[in-house]
Amino acid sequence: MPKVPEASKPVVTPVRVIIGVCLVAPFVAMLWVGSFARVDPRFIGIPFFYWYQMLWVLISSALTAIAYQLWKYDQRSRGLTPGGARRAGTGGTGGAPASDTSKGGADR
Repeated sequence: MPKVPEASKPVVTPVRVIIGVCLVAPFVAMLWVGSFARVDPRFIGIPFFYWYQMLWVLISSALTAIAYQLWKYDQRSRGLTPGGARRAGTGGTGGAPASDTSKGGADR
């Protein structure tokens, strides 16, 4: 009897949607210039226009770190290695080859 292919998890998952929002939010915030093109309120004498953008540098760094951690979690939960191959024992074709010829020749 032929082997039935393994049903894969959906490509669009809630975790991946959150990752997308984390990565898109800084772009939307910086491209929507009308929301921060003003002088007031000032923060320690710095106009809003400048300190708002500098605040988004920190927020963007935090969101990128969160997105990275969520991506690692998503890959682990799907049974994938960082390169995208399935880990051994998870139903995929990944894992160690039957004979290792990568060390310069045939089996010894």
